[in-house]
Amino acid sequence: MPSSFYGIGVGPGDSELLTVKAVKVLKQLDVLYTPQAHRNGMSVAQKIAQPYLPANLTVKRRHFPMVTDPQVKEAAWQKIADEVELDVKNGQNVGFLTLGDPSVYSTFSYIADRVRDAIPVKTIAGISSFSQIAASLSIPLMLDDESLEVIPATASAEQLGQVIDLNNNVVIMKIATHFAKVYRLLAKRNLLDRTLVVENASMATEKISKLSNYSIHDHLPYFSTGFLKKEGNIQ
Repeated sequence: MPSSFYGIGVGPGDSELLTVKAVKVLKQLDVLYTPQAHRNGMSVAQKIAQPYLPANLTVKRRHFPMVTDPQVKEAAWQKIADEVELDVKNGQNVGFLTLGDPSVYSTFSYIADRVRDAIPVKTIAGISSFSQIAASLSIPLMLDDESLEVIPATASAEQLGQVIDLNNNVVIMKIATHFAKVYRLLAKRNLLDRTLVVENASMATEKISKLSNYSIHDHLPYFSTGFLKKEGNIQ
């Protein structure tokens, strides 16, 4: 089998939530790319996968700029993509860790798009944060003919409002980045008590609370998700 570039979903936080397939692929890697954490420490994704990483693995921590300038981001992605391509062409199995699922808001997709014409690319699905949230609460994301929409808090207030109005269930990703905006929209619709906020899903520091228990001025951890459920039990 030819060497490949793997996007590996490690789930939302608990190392036991990696799939059997993800663990199998991790143990076959020669090189692993992860985001460069503060002071060059381990990223959250690497900490989750650490129990399954082979001892002789080469770990490459690379900087992925979190900026709005598309030229800066694209230059960084291209530089890393060129390095990944070279590694695979040199006969190495290369992995890229991603929190949750690689197909949901993952930087892996930007790298994969730049190399897929030159090297084999394979995606290993992971458990998404909102799937784990529903499981930990033992409540359904949707039933019968109910609708579910996933949207980032970075969307415009108008778009968020439309999604909230049109759907029975809404997952709001990246809620910490625009918390006041989301809070205001849901308060206006009297939906604070129908919205759960889950901080650090499946991690030791996990916290689950209704949005009504927060203040509009609160600051949430980066790994926080909102879940609006207009009908049924939510806690």
